[in-house]
Amino acid sequence: MLSTVMAPHSIAFIGTGVMGRSMAGHLIKAGHTVHVHNRSREKAAALIEGGAVWHDTPGSAAAAADFVITIVGFPADVEQVYLGEGGIVASARPGAVLIDMTTSSPALARRIAQAAAARGCSALDAPVSGGDIGAKEARLVIMVGGDEAAFAKARPLLEIMGKNIILQGPAGAGQHTKMANQITIAAAMLAWAEALVYAKRAGLDPARVLESIGGGAATSWSLVNLAPRALAGNFAPGFYVKHFLKDVRIALDSAAELKLDLPGLALAKQLYDRVAAKGWEDCGTQVIFRLYDES
Repeated sequence: MLSTVMAPHSIAFIGTGVMGRSMAGHLIKAGHTVHVHNRSREKAAALIEGGAVWHDTPGSAAAAADFVITIVGFPADVEQVYLGEGGIVASARPGAVLIDMTTSSPALARRIAQAAAARGCSALDAPVSGGDIGAKEARLVIMVGGDEAAFAKARPLLEIMGKNIILQGPAGAGQHTKMANQITIAAAMLAWAEALVYAKRAGLDPARVLESIGGGAATSWSLVNLAPRALAGNFAPGFYVKHFLKDVRIALDSAAELKLDLPGLALAKQLYDRVAAKGWEDCGTQVIFRLYDES
């Protein structure tokens, strides 16, 4: 049901993959008209059956909407859908709010905000954390950069998809916050994988060890949600290795610009590069456990 203070909107949603499909579905269930585009139409099929309007291009979807939401793969994809010929910025209605929820470059977020402003639109960078589970359960963490007025307009929509929604600062601030998030996760992924491989080699039942350490000071979201999948041999993607590596590279590049040395993050990149070299880049990030277990 829509809030009594919020009228239905026309929303373009670009990117209906593992997370975007659930996020767009929540908007449809809330009563909004959702215009969708994805590189592969079949990944939007369930949304179309549920009432979404299909568009052949991102620009066509944007032209039909008051709000444009994107969650695509890589910064190059973000740049293309926003700034490419016939893209979102060129096609959006004046006054539209453009919300990129992809994890991308802070510098690109600032460029998009400037281009949007020149066209009479507003842009927010609003990357998310919570993976496929957070998307399905509408409890994503949403980290936002951009104009306060645009954030106020967009917040009711963001609240349909997430629970922890904070404006961090001007354009690019959401992406910088997501980098801090990914730096934290990178270390946590290595930590639980090492701990459970250690437990296994010590002759313990790692699942029982997880019951103990998952409720104490060692706990983390990754430990509680991803470690059980890894122990069960379930390496299906809640969040792809290839996308996590993309995030780590952006974080390392941003750290270099800030003249920061982050050895923990650098180690995570080395290990996930080894994961990708084994052909596991389309697996979920929990496949790092397999790398340790087989070594």
